[in-house]
This record gives sequence, C-alpha cells and structure tokens, in this order.
Amino acid sequence: MAAAPLNLHDFTRSELVALVGAWDLSPVHATRLWNYLYYERVDNFAAMNELPVRLRKRLESETTLGRLPVARETHSSDGFTRKYLLALTDGHRIETVLMRYTGRTTACVSSQVGCAMGCVFCATGQMGYTRHLTAGEIVAQAVHVDRVLRSTAAETPALAEAGHESPHHRHERLRNIVLMGMGEPLHNYDAVMKAIDILRDPSGMALGAKKISLSTVGVVPGIIRLADERRPFHLAVSLHGATQAERLALVPAARAWPLDLLMEACRYYVTKLERRIFFEWTLIEGKNDSLGQAHAVGSLLKGMPAQVNLIPLNPTAGYTGVPGHQMAARRFQEILAGYGLPSTVRQRRGIDIGAGCGQLAVAE
Repeated sequence: MAAAPLNLHDFTRSELVALVGAWDLSPVHATRLWNYLYYERVDNFAAMNELPVRLRKRLESETTLGRLPVARETHSSDGFTRKYLLALTDGHRIETVLMRYTGRTTACVSSQVGCAMGCVFCATGQMGYTRHLTAGEIVAQAVHVDRVLRSTAAETPALAEAGHESPHHRHERLRNIVLMGMGEPLHNYDAVMKAIDILRDPSGMALGAKKISLSTVGVVPGIIRLADERRPFHLAVSLHGATQAERLALVPAARAWPLDLLMEACRYYVTKLERRIFFEWTLIEGKNDSLGQAHAVGSLLKGMPAQVNLIPLNPTAGYTGVPGHQMAARRFQEILAGYGLPSTVRQRRGIDIGAGCGQLAVAE
C-alpha cells in the first residue's frame, strides 16, 4: 500500500528545511516553499515556478498542500459572519467560522472532529468525539480564512464603488485566531501547540501571541502544561458553575477534573505566567443567571487576575435551556464589578446559521 502523501501544513519551518535537505536539495528552496505556503498562500504546485523542477515533481508525488475543500459556505444575516463546512481527506467534516468586528477579523477554528467533553448545552459535545485533527488540518483552517479575506480585499474596490461592500473590509488579513470551534484543544494538546507555532512563525502568517486565544473546558493537566511551557497566548476557561455540583450538571468533564483542582491549576497558571485568565460563563435562564450565582462567581475568583466573559446561551437541538435575559447579564456584571472582576457580554454573531458559541456541529 502506498504511503499517504505528506501534508505540508503539518511541517514547521525547520521540519520543512529538514525534509528538503533529506531530498538532497538546498535549504534555500525550503525557505522559498515556506513563503509560497504562508506568505503568498499559493494553492497549487504549478504556481511555485521559482522552485526547481525536480523539487516540484517530488512535492507533487509525495506531498499535498493540505487545502480543505469547502463542502458548504453559509453567510449570516448579520453581515459579519461566514461559516465554512470543510471536508477532510478521510470523509469527516469540520466547521470553521470567519467573524468580522470593527478593526479586526477573527477565525474560529476547530481542533477535533466532535468532542469528548460532553457539555450538555454544546452542539459539538452532543455529537460526540470522532478523532483529533492534525496540526496541518488546524493550520489549513486559518489559511483558508486568510485566503477568503485576501480574495474579498481584491474584490472590494469595485464592490464598494457599486455600494455593495463597506470600505473597512478592504486590505483585510487574518490577525486573530480563537481555538473555540469544534473540540477541546487541550485534549489534542501536541497538535494544537504545533499548529500555533506554525501560525506564529514570523516568516509565515506571523500571528501575534496576543491575537491567539484558546478555550478549554478545564483540562487540568493541559493548563499546568501551558504554564510550565510558558505559552504566551490567551487562555479562556469554561466555568459555567461556581460549585462542583452545579458545574458537573453542565460540564461532565468536571467529574475528571473537579472544581477545586481546576481552580488550583488556574492559580498556578496565573502565578507562573503573571497573566490573567478569561473565565467563560454561559448564561442559562433559571440555571446559572441568578444574583446568588453572580456572588458565588465573585467569591470564587476574587483576588485572581481574571476577566469573566458572559455568553448568553445559544440554541442547540439537544438542549432545551434558554438564554439569560439582557437585564440578568447587566446585574451579573454589576455584582462581579463589586468583587473587582471585569466582565464583558459576548457579542452574538452568526446565531442564525449555527455559527455562535456552542453551536458548531456536523452530522457524521
């Protein structure tokens, strides 16, 4: 049986140099290949005309550019959100979201096909776990979104003149990544970190550490490892309950990593890295949106360098809860402020196309 082609997006720059060297070719060609992949975003080998013919033939026969075909593209009525159903080589599919905000664009990328954590209000958790994504499959999602932005930028001058596109969409590039799509990033730690390293490489897409956020349901060993490895990007922890019993009712992973152990890991993280943690709190009416719950969160996090992101529940087929009201969110924020905790209410984007927080899922 022939070996599967190598996905070039699975390679760091140093690994790409080693691969080209193993083929008895100069490392300078690896640098040019890297530029084609991450600076020029070339999507076919024929366009790599500055590479030696011998190298291009080797690449064509033994590697793939790792591009993920779009099975479906959906645009939200909010005008700022697009969702892409991307096909993997083994027939599975994942969802990736492009979100525009004032002054920035963000890609919400997936780290697994499905998720093993089983959060009751999350569509990905409801579909169950299939497999980890490779580093290259994670990187390819960011490359796809950046290609979309580049093509949009190329189209917008004419569109703007025709009144169909706002001028602030011109000259866009991908600057922000959130690993908040399908899957638990810290369950797929090694592939996720390698993907982040590739995306941060200053000779490639050069994403800044401050522009990368990772959300975890609270995988304690992963949080500790992030701290020990001094990973500099933003960490968000899905909390949702301020006692072990309340959290366990929403987040089954709390059985493996109870609340007291999670908070101990979070305190270790902020002490080791001297940086704050973002705590995510999905507001579910009648479940966790009361004033008492707000005080419980304040007591739990008081004194820790932290910020709370309040996320009104987004609808999913497998959960009957409803989002907390805007007034409840405002009162929640007021109480948190009394404990010295800053907070925000997540902007709702793409809800009508199932692109909001906790809504990503595909039928397998």
